[in-house]
Amino acid sequence: MKTNHLHNLLWLNLANVLISTSGALGKYIEMPIPAVIWWRCIIALVLLYGYCRYKNISLKLHRKQDWPSFMLSALLMGGHWITYFYSLKLSNVAIALLSLYTYPIITALMEPLFFKTKMDRIHLILGGFVLIGVAILAPELDLDSQYTQGILLGLLSAVCLAFRTLIIKQHVKNYNGTMLMFHQLLIVAVVLAPVLVVYKTTNISTQYPYVILLGVLTTALGHTMLVHSLKHFKASTASIISSMLPIYGIVIAYFFLNEIPATNTFLGGSLIMITVVVEAIRSQKN
Repeated sequence: MKTNHLHNLLWLNLANVLISTSGALGKYIEMPIPAVIWWRCIIALVLLYGYCRYKNISLKLHRKQDWPSFMLSALLMGGHWITYFYSLKLSNVAIALLSLYTYPIITALMEPLFFKTKMDRIHLILGGFVLIGVAILAPELDLDSQYTQGILLGLLSAVCLAFRTLIIKQHVKNYNGTMLMFHQLLIVAVVLAPVLVVYKTTNISTQYPYVILLGVLTTALGHTMLVHSLKHFKASTASIISSMLPIYGIVIAYFFLNEIPATNTFLGGSLIMITVVVEAIRSQKN
């Protein structure tokens, strides 16, 4: 049993490493953000469709009444990506990621309402550490500051991500994780298709290697693995363990973008790491 838990924990952290590449890639790619999101969806869609055909994974919904929640969770995922990428552009990888990862406390607070479970008080304490970490990032609230705007967009992205996680969690027992991700990507791609008319994407020829990495590593592999992990962890547990993602993202940004976090960023990151270790140990005992 402990071996299975360790295996699932390792896969969840590998998913986080892959997803964390979105920070450096999102900051580096020079294209309109809605267009970047559309391209990442299309690239991941092609890959996941081929995988589903190879593995004979059905893409059909068992029940028509599942469509509304599928649609809502997909729109929340798209909103999460767009607000997160704008947060990256306005601030930096460290601030965008750390402000985004307030979403564990939102998930932990909302999970009892979604699944009729008892509130776990320790999640409030652990989530509090994450919130303190974000407060350290922006000790002065100045709405004219791009960094403050980046933090606020990161928080909005966190809200979208938390609700998307809770909604999709309701379907992981009935549907394959790859199939769920395929439909979410399809919906976001259809909704964002008009952006190709509004925004110019002529520079895709110089950006396509990085967009492909975003579509394959971050989206098709990372996010699909994360959806699969929800079968083995509570949504709140998975989200709190995923708080390691900012640490991975900051390290990647340091090596590839030469972004050096400030002292307050290190302090906030340390609080997040403490939260992750505590929850990882607790989840193994449950």
